[in-house]
This record gives sequence, C-alpha cells and structure tokens, in this order.
Amino acid sequence: MAQSISLFNGKNLDGWHVDVPAMDTSNAINPFIVRDRMLVSLGEPQGHLITDAEYENFRLEVEYRFAGKPGNCGVLVYASTPRSLYKMFPKSIEVQMMHENAGDFWCIVENIFVPDMVSRRGPKDEWGITEGKKRRILNLTDGSEHKVGAWNAMTIECLDREIKVWVNGDMVNHGFDCTVNKGQIAVQAEGSEVEFRKLELTPISELTQD
Repeated sequence: MAQSISLFNGKNLDGWHVDVPAMDTSNAINPFIVRDRMLVSLGEPQGHLITDAEYENFRLEVEYRFAGKPGNCGVLVYASTPRSLYKMFPKSIEVQMMHENAGDFWCIVENIFVPDMVSRRGPKDEWGITEGKKRRILNLTDGSEHKVGAWNAMTIECLDREIKVWVNGDMVNHGFDCTVNKGQIAVQAEGSEVEFRKLELTPISELTQD
C-alpha cells in the first residue's frame, strides 16, 4: 500500500523554508502562517514557501480555497535555484491556481511541452523560459473549479519528465519532455490570501498506475 507523506503537519512550518525577498532588508511579515490547522498564504509580501527536501516520481494532492475573494497562487514542482526569474521565482514548473485558470503551466527557467503548443502557448518564436517570453501554457478545460469560498482538489502527478494535473477530478493538463525531473515543492504568496488544508505526497513508484 502506498505510504503517503503529509508535507504540512497542521502545527508549524517544519520541513519548509521561506524565501521572501522583502524580508531580506525590512521588517516585513512572513506571509505564510498556520491558522486553524491550515497553511495560509496571506499573499503579501510576495515570495515562496519551499520544502527542504527534494522529490521525484510522486503524486501531490492539494486542497485549497480562496476564502474571501478570487485571487492568484500556484504550486511549483521540480523547484531548484531560488530567485531565478524576476529575482523572485525559483527555477521550476508552476501549476497555476489563479481563479478560473487552475491547471495552466508556467515555465520558470525550466521547460515543458504539450500537444497543440502553438494554440496553447502562442507563436513558437515567442516561446521561452525567462523574462519577456511566452511562458504560459493554457490548461485544457474551463469550469473545473468550484466557486470562490469552496474547496478545490488539485492533483499533480510527476513521473520522470511528465506532469499531469487534475482539478476536482477533471484532467486539465498533461505535459511531457520536461527539462527537469526532480526538485523541491513550493507554494506562492502572490497577492491573494489562500488556505490549504491538504498537501499530501505519495511516491508514485508505490502507486498502481492507470
């Protein structure tokens, strides 16, 4: 039977570290807190909460909601070098959680490919993985998210150089030929308050694959 790991213990941020540029030189607050046994990203100041450990070949189950108003956040997989993009984002593949865009991929100094790349990413000569390039790859569905205030379930399956994403049971993205296959996991503070009640990882080698 697969042995799942809860990345968040419901009490503190053990196993994670904060990378928030504003905290380097000011008395800025830590935007990541624990409240009512939930991990909460307050959204400001912006930055990332990053696991200390690296992971490969896993299924990550995330339950989250924008409790107050629609907003922006994301889960980053295969994260590595910090502050590689806009002096803020670690090298990674972002799985978008922005309201009504959940499941988009964003390439952050790493790359991934999907079918129908031109229709979902734009003109090929504008693709890229750094500032000013087309880094966004649109998801496959609309309407998979629940209304603001309700909990959403996102599953991210990372197997070698493939990433599959489900939102509330709908497969919303499937990428392949990723330029990385191992790294840390991060959640964002990106301007909006987001609550997480589940961040559970299961090694994929122990799962019965579909």
